Amino acid sequence: MRKYSVFAIAREALRGHKGWPAQWSSPEPKASYDVVIVGAGGHGLATAYYLASEYGITNIAVLDKGWLGGGNTGRNTTIIRSNYLYDESAGIYNHAMKLWDGLSQELNYNVMYSPRGVMMLAHNVHDVQVFKRHIHANRLNGVDNQWLSPEAAKAFCPPLNIAGNARYPIMGAALQRRGGTARHDAVAWGYARGAAARGVDIIQNCEVTGIRRGADGAVAGVETARGFIGASKVGVVAAGHSTVLMDMAGVRMPLESYPLQALVSEPVKPCFPCVVMSNTVHAYISQSDKGELVIGAGTDQYTSYSQTGGLHIIQHTLDAICEMFPMFTRMKMLRSWGGIVDVTPDRSPILAKTPVKGLYVNCGWGTGGFKATPGSGHVFAHTIARDEPHPINAPFTLERFRTGRLIDEAAAAAVAH
Repeated sequence: MRKYSVFAIAREALRGHKGWPAQWSSPEPKASYDVVIVGAGGHGLATAYYLASEYGITNIAVLDKGWLGGGNTGRNTTIIRSNYLYDESAGIYNHAMKLWDGLSQELNYNVMYSPRGVMMLAHNVHDVQVFKRHIHANRLNGVDNQWLSPEAAKAFCPPLNIAGNARYPIMGAALQRRGGTARHDAVAWGYARGAAARGVDIIQNCEVTGIRRGADGAVAGVETARGFIGASKVGVVAAGHSTVLMDMAGVRMPLESYPLQALVSEPVKPCFPCVVMSNTVHAYISQSDKGELVIGAGTDQYTSYSQTGGLHIIQHTLDAICEMFPMFTRMKMLRSWGGIVDVTPDRSPILAKTPVKGLYVNCGWGTGGFKATPGSGHVFAHTIARDEPHPINAPFTLERFRTGRLIDEAAAAAVAH
């Protein structure tokens, strides 16, 4: 892998930037691998990278039915934070936060991580009580979070409307200063480049059509649109389609899939300094490096594998955004899109072994998957390599839905999921 540096850029500038190698190859699949990862999104690629870099397992194929990063990784609103309520959630999201901090250096690839701060607005007494509870719980877990008065919230984010006659009055906010954003495409590309350089095969346009099990019930490999690929270990990291894939192996998953919409405005000069989220009105907003306002909505109210959603969801979100930030009322929206999120009953993920030997699953992130990308890949790689959970993801099992040891984080999300 050729190292990126200012000297390499200067050298290539002298020859028209024609000497850069491909960042990853697109090989034909081999007959078999030690590990097959289904899903070439951020979590799947991160898993392959850490399997290769930390555990020396390089005979890996990462399969995707489309193109690399073309699912939720390329469709999300890029928010990073770790201010979740329960100890288990704080553990995994804070683990991810620590990895985000040095990820560009780790991958030698600029993921454009920007810790600009994430502010969560309180609109009523219930919000105030919930957020203060979060703040105290976060501090006990070593997660930074602080309470802001309405005036302090406006000082941190000047466009915020704190007028007392608003439909959604601002009664304060919880601020995680280490929170922020990163470039979603760059995260996928950086992990893909790092994994490929260590011998991992990234095979795009290779849909998995079945998971084959041997006579002993263990995983034997996967059926694909390009033929059978043998593997003694298969990790399914397929977000909204996890249920479909796991059903191929006879494993029933406690998941529902919903469309989740987002949109961006026309680009403007820098005017919005942080990320602002509102649980009550299910809206969140930040400004991208290109100047677009990136706006997220809540999940649709029906289950679907569609990547489109109801227009009324977008309208409700924009009504709230315009009230909280009146200066944006004349902005034009450039485009909208949708993704498919997989949601568990307790709104926390599943990173675990399954009842099928050699089959592992990473799913159920709902709307919170992107922020966990490095931490998720890191602990899932441990689970696959060692055939046992990492201490951080040990609580996120399938069995918790049978035993009742749930991790109920529904209130920690800033969208309706």
